[in-house]
Amino acid sequence: MGKVAGNEIRPGMVIEHNGQLWSVVKTQSVKPGKGGAYNQVELKNVISGSKLNERFRAAETVEEVQLERRDFQYLYATGDMLTFMDMQSYDQIEIPEDFIGDRARFLQEGMKVIVQLHQGKPIGIQLPQQVVLEIVEADPVTRGQTAASSYKTAVLENGMRVQVPPHVERGTRVVVSTDDGSYVKRAD
Repeated sequence: MGKVAGNEIRPGMVIEHNGQLWSVVKTQSVKPGKGGAYNQVELKNVISGSKLNERFRAAETVEEVQLERRDFQYLYATGDMLTFMDMQSYDQIEIPEDFIGDRARFLQEGMKVIVQLHQGKPIGIQLPQQVVLEIVEADPVTRGQTAASSYKTAVLENGMRVQVPPHVERGTRVVVSTDDGSYVKRAD
């Protein structure tokens, strides 16, 4: 960890503030007519996800936290706990499903993920940007509907509903974005 002046805080940094870890979402340098300049910073709590707006003057310092990023492999789920294996040491860790949130639906056995650790404790997880899933149910195509935006609803193997083009049928494997759960393209 290193000390950073208040006016050097930048988006993407993780800092320790008020005894908690915060991710810097955005910053704005403010130079008011009266008083000294300051950095208006929007922070997001790494653990709880709550947001906070804070002012930091150039004379103030904060601790920049260096997160350890390691490759893990998703193994299996037991109840509401997800088990991952460290790709280097083969140690296994369990993470609660609600820690990952809705993105847990994209996890597949053997999937490689990046786990962010702080002092050996997982505080974040990064999934691949896209996953391949099979369509198990698809609405029939409405005949005569030739508008460019004619999409239909389909159900993926993980239970998620997604809007797909009319030509996509049941049994088709498709690429889906893990950011927003949207259809990207047909899988090769």
